[in-house]
Amino acid sequence: MEQRIQIDRLQPEAFKAMYALEDYLAKSELSKIHKQLIKIRASQMNGCAFCIDMHTKEALKIGESHERIFLLNAWNESNQFSEEEKVILLITEEITFIDKNGLTDRTYNKALVIFSETYLAQLIMAATVINAWNRIAISTNKQIQN
Repeated sequence: MEQRIQIDRLQPEAFKAMYALEDYLAKSELSKIHKQLIKIRASQMNGCAFCIDMHTKEALKIGESHERIFLLNAWNESNQFSEEEKVILLITEEITFIDKNGLTDRTYNKALVIFSETYLAQLIMAATVINAWNRIAISTNKQIQN
């Protein structure tokens, strides 16, 4: 893979803005596991090896199981995820592939039955932010750090 520009070095103010969003998410009500499920699933869908690697390692550090991470690609066919988590993953998928149908009314309304409006807003922000990070990493050929 060819070396490309590194936006963090060329445009540090852009990364400062992205990190401000991460700080917001760190202070949000979202559970650590929910945040990592969103980050890993969106990164899988976008094909972002850098982010999959990073967030899988982070998930393992906070106690997520290998089995659930292995099954994340087939979450909707697995009994390893709660109904709450399945709604979160559906939200993540619909936002990641926003061009298909967007966040559907069905999913949105199902989420409001389970989550507060605040928590739903934070879920939407988490999915949006990881999609932005995926696009930066993929566009710049960001390499996995060993």
